[in-house]
Amino acid sequence: MLDVEDWAEIRRLRRSEGMSISQIARVVGLARNTVKTALNSEAPPKYRREPAGSLVDAVEPRIRELLKAYPTMPATVIAERVGWPYSIRTLSARVAELRPVYLPPDPASRTSYVAGEIAQCDFWFPDISLPVGFGQSRTATALPVLTMVAGYSRWASAVLVPTRRAEDLFTGWWQLIDTLGAVPRVLVWDGEGAIGRWRGKRSELTADCQGFRGTLATKVLICRPGDPEAKGLVERLHDYLERSFLPGREFTSPDDFNTQLREFLARANTRHHRRLGCRPADRVQADRAAMLVLPPVPPVVGWHHSTRLPRDYYVRLDANDYSVHPEVIGRRIEVAADLHRVRVTCDGRLVADHERAWAKHQTITDPAHLVAARVLRRERLELVRPAATPEVEQRDLAVYDTALGLDGGVA
Repeated sequence: MLDVEDWAEIRRLRRSEGMSISQIARVVGLARNTVKTALNSEAPPKYRREPAGSLVDAVEPRIRELLKAYPTMPATVIAERVGWPYSIRTLSARVAELRPVYLPPDPASRTSYVAGEIAQCDFWFPDISLPVGFGQSRTATALPVLTMVAGYSRWASAVLVPTRRAEDLFTGWWQLIDTLGAVPRVLVWDGEGAIGRWRGKRSELTADCQGFRGTLATKVLICRPGDPEAKGLVERLHDYLERSFLPGREFTSPDDFNTQLREFLARANTRHHRRLGCRPADRVQADRAAMLVLPPVPPVVGWHHSTRLPRDYYVRLDANDYSVHPEVIGRRIEVAADLHRVRVTCDGRLVADHERAWAKHQTITDPAHLVAARVLRRERLELVRPAATPEVEQRDLAVYDTALGLDGGVA
C-alpha cells in the first residue's frame, strides 16, 4: 500500500521538480501505475500506526542523567551503568536519539537564501494575559502565535491560534501561506509535536504533516535538537515583536490581538531592513514568483468529525459544548470548525453555526435551538400522553323512584 510519505514525495517531485512519471518511479522505487495513482489522488492515503512502548522507556531518565554529565559516553558503557539486560541495539537507538540534546551546539555559519527557496516557521508565546470571554483569560503558555518568515525577502506574517493542536496549527499555517499567495519550496520547523521530530539520525514527520505538505507539494524540514541558529530568522522576528509590538499595547480579545498584529506587520514589512539594505516589500514579489503556486484544491485543515446527535442536542469541540438544532437528534451529523466558526451539517444542510469560543468548559446555545427544543418536547408529550377519560352521564335518582312507584311517599 502506498504510504503518505511516498505520496507526498511523488507530488513534490512532479510539481516542484517537474519530473516525468518514469523518472519519479525510478527515484521512489515504485511502479508507474502507483505513481499515476498518487498524482491523481487529491487526498493523502490513510495510514494509522498504533504507538508502541519500549523496554528502554524505564531507564531513559538514567540515560539522560549520564548523557547530561558525559555527552560522549558510548552506548555500551551506558548499558553497563544502567544494568541493561537486553539487546544493545534497542538501547543504542534511544541513546542516538537523546545524545544530540546534550552535545554542545555546532557554530552556525552565515546563510544566504535563494528567492522562493525557504520559509521558517515557529510558535511565539507573548508574555501577556489575554481576555477570551466568559470571564476567562489565557496566559503566555496557552497563547500560541504561529509565525512565518520568508528567507529571501524576510516577509513576516503571524496569526494567534487557540491551541497548538494539529487542527489549529495547520489551519493557521494554511492561512499564512494562502495570504502570502505562494508556497515556499522548503518550510523549516522546530521539533513541534504536530509537525514531527528527530528520531535516531533522521527527521520524522507526522502523518498530518505529510498529508499537508503533499497537498502543497513542498518539503518540510525539522531542525536538529539544540540548534536554534537553524531558524534564526524567525527567532529574530520573535525578539522584534517582544521589543516593538508588545510594549504599551492592550488587547481586549483574540480578534483584537490579531487585528493589531496584522496592522503592525503590514507596516514592518514596508520598513528598511538593515541586513537586506531594502524593504521586505521590495523583494517579496521576486520571492513569490520563485515559489510554488497554491494548490488547486486547498488542504483539508481544521476540526472534522462525525457523530450521532444525542438527546441533549449538543456537540463537544475543544472542551466546549455547542448546541445543534434538535430536529436532527439521533441522526448522523458532521462537525467542522476553523479558527473562527463551528459549523454542523446534516445531509449537507447547515444545522448549527456558532462563533468559536476560546474560553474553556463553556456551553454555547443558539436561542433558536432552545425554542425549537421546547416546541418538540411539547409535541412529544402531547403525542404520548394518555387520552382523557370521557364524562359519564349521571342519571337523576328520581327516575328510579318513579319507575318503582315510590314517588308518592315512603313504602
